[in-house]
Amino acid sequence: MRKPLLLAASFAALALLGGCASSLTGDTYSRDEARTVQTVRMGTIESLRPVKIEGTKTPIGAGAGAVIGGVAGSSVGGGRGSVVAAVIGAVAGGLLGAVTEEGLTRTQGVEITVREDDGSMRAYVQAVEENQIFRVGERVRIMTVNGTSRVTQ
Repeated sequence: MRKPLLLAASFAALALLGGCASSLTGDTYSRDEARTVQTVRMGTIESLRPVKIEGTKTPIGAGAGAVIGGVAGSSVGGGRGSVVAAVIGAVAGGLLGAVTEEGLTRTQGVEITVREDDGSMRAYVQAVEENQIFRVGERVRIMTVNGTSRVTQ
């Protein structure tokens, strides 16, 4: 009876983790950014550098891992040993859940250094988009809304 419960808890944790992912690409807008006036600046790409964008670190991953670890640990032994195993399982599961969440939501990014037409030099970091390839020397638009900027072609 505990195996189905553990399996159900595992699937619930994975569903929660999947729902936490948000896009950091240049072509994705939040609902709050839609239909909002943006400032547009032009510039030329000076350099490109691959970077990693760390994953999310919410309590959901640790919480889901703790629940799964606690349930799994409680199935070991009996009596007081079962309680101790549940606590150890919950702590280990929480740590593993937090690490798993961060790893699953980590993305490949690009740092784009742009010399803007006003002469200023700024760097922007955004997630790599599958169909967008930037090149040094390319003219780009920098779109800014509510303090969030993105580089587009």
